[in-house]
Amino acid sequence: MTKLYFLAFTFYTSLVLSQKKDSATLISEVKIDAYKKPTSFIASTKSVSVVSENLLNQNPPERLLESVNQIAGARMEERSPGSYRISLRGSTLRSPFGVRNVKVYLDDFILSDASGNTYFNVISPELINRIEIFKGPESGDFGAATGGTVLLQTQNSENTSANISVGSYGTFNESLNFSKQFGKHFFQIFQNYYRTDSYREQSAVERKQVFIKDNFQYSKNAELKAMILLSDIDYQTPGGLTLEQMQLNRKQARPGTATLPGAKEQDAGIRNKMILAGISHELKIIPNLSHFVLVQGSYVDFENPFITNFENRFENNFALRTHLNYSQNCENIAAEWRLGFEGGTNHIFIKNFDNNKGIEGNPQNFDKLQNNSGFFFVSQKLNFNKKLFSDISLSLNSNAYEWEKIFPSSESGKTKFKDQLLPNFGLTYLIGKGFSVRGKVGKGNSAPTNEEIRSSNQEFNLNLVPEYGWNKEVGVRKQFGNTLFAEANYFDFRMKDAIVRRQNERGQEFFVNSGETVQKGLEVLLESKNFNLKNNFFSSFKFRFSGSFYQFKFKNYQQGETDFSGNDLTGVPQTTVNSLLSFTFFNQISVDYSHFYTSKMPLNDANTVWSDSNIVGNIQFRFPVQFEKTTMNLFFQVQNLYNTDYVLGFDINAFGNRYYNPAAKRSFVLGVKVDL
Repeated sequence: MTKLYFLAFTFYTSLVLSQKKDSATLISEVKIDAYKKPTSFIASTKSVSVVSENLLNQNPPERLLESVNQIAGARMEERSPGSYRISLRGSTLRSPFGVRNVKVYLDDFILSDASGNTYFNVISPELINRIEIFKGPESGDFGAATGGTVLLQTQNSENTSANISVGSYGTFNESLNFSKQFGKHFFQIFQNYYRTDSYREQSAVERKQVFIKDNFQYSKNAELKAMILLSDIDYQTPGGLTLEQMQLNRKQARPGTATLPGAKEQDAGIRNKMILAGISHELKIIPNLSHFVLVQGSYVDFENPFITNFENRFENNFALRTHLNYSQNCENIAAEWRLGFEGGTNHIFIKNFDNNKGIEGNPQNFDKLQNNSGFFFVSQKLNFNKKLFSDISLSLNSNAYEWEKIFPSSESGKTKFKDQLLPNFGLTYLIGKGFSVRGKVGKGNSAPTNEEIRSSNQEFNLNLVPEYGWNKEVGVRKQFGNTLFAEANYFDFRMKDAIVRRQNERGQEFFVNSGETVQKGLEVLLESKNFNLKNNFFSSFKFRFSGSFYQFKFKNYQQGETDFSGNDLTGVPQTTVNSLLSFTFFNQISVDYSHFYTSKMPLNDANTVWSDSNIVGNIQFRFPVQFEKTTMNLFFQVQNLYNTDYVLGFDINAFGNRYYNPAAKRSFVLGVKVDL
């Protein structure tokens, strides 16, 4: 099947390259935002990728995973439906669920909390209209993170639509979106309901969400934005299996043992209710000087019935961001400067009880944790004759936390990590039209999150320290006429005190610093425009190929008397290759045919257990039906087309060899989206 696929690609490529191009936009021709720093993609000094609306449309509405996984260097994993994590260049080394070591923004607002944790799964994929992914440490405007930064953008144009879809395993998804300009206000209200029984036992998901925003351009030089996000997600967690258990029955939840009950018996799962609200203001004081400020707050009610306990977390978050922006254009030089601050505080009250088959029992531990973090930043962008582009930034980052044991013992303390000065320097030279080379050097730092300081073993780990390191990279971007775009990036990231996840004999997690890692990699992209074939049967065609080729190693890493130095980095595949072929037949029927290849990867630090490599294919058919001013878009998707046995998210360093969370076999989604 793989050989036939590549032969088909070769044939179609040779066919369409001789055809006349249309006006579809290549990724090289778009502008990236970089948090209110618009710049052209070809001139950007950053290692950035864009998940466009077209790329998002390859997924069924309730999923985001496949679109993100088309990006070289980005990997979205799903331990079970609803339990997502995002890796940028191997950053899931420390993330059992959620997103850590990656900063996430939603429009103007900050989705990550003060400790660096992000509940990414509270966001409905249909809310997102575009994603910008910045790989590697950025410091500057984005502060401390060694993995990277993700900018999620919502609807910015008028649209009224409704979607409904059904699929395998009792999947149902429904959403409504209303976006419209009313005078000086751009108003959006979005609502979504999603549920599924899922493939495995004890893995049902239910998500409800409402999002409202108002962008008020109350004067020519000023805009006020307000938003509120209400999200309620409830998903069961089936738990990891051993290889023998998975081979015996892929659908089963983690079974009980002689000493511990199973996931189904304990009704293991996560129930997360979140309210996020904020307001931002941008003012152009004079033509060359502007000011931006936002304030936001959130509340999280988090329940996690686990095999060994029932945990409740109540979180209050507050954040502030502000910066001054100044620009100056001379005859041959254009310059921009930014000076600002971003900071937040995060208060958590944690209660652990016995888990009596999904019901709170006797109390085990009550603790409190407060995390305060912030950074001052300054950045400068220079453009010399539209040929040489530089981006220099510096941020001063601070992080501290206070902890308190309340029950059964009473104790408290505080820890402040050493302030970190993080520089970042990038340079791009435009050799010719659509052809640029770039280089970048930057330092990253990432402090332990709340869930790592006080993990599920219910102990405060006061020995954890931030991980940090220097990243160096070079890249080339080349547009071939108006038909093809190619990009290649090579990076070398040396990280020290890397934070690694472990499990004890009860399945509870804890974290350790793992010495040093050496992370070298090559990331490539080849993308075409949409070729108009002027054929009634085979109307148009476009393609996209991306790949990541990594050599990630532990260095100076010893646990007890065991030396892991020289071992491959846990949970990171050496090779991933992704592709998307899009066809149009009869000028109406669209077909998206995608593939994801993942090489084997080590599942423990000792490199004694490895996953199997796999290739997964998906195919989607879309058919629009026009009724005057209404368009009805019918779609049908087959996921895991080849019925591959594979895992979308492993439990790395799992106790008892319970590494495996089997993904669904072949499944189907059928739906319709109506645009009014």
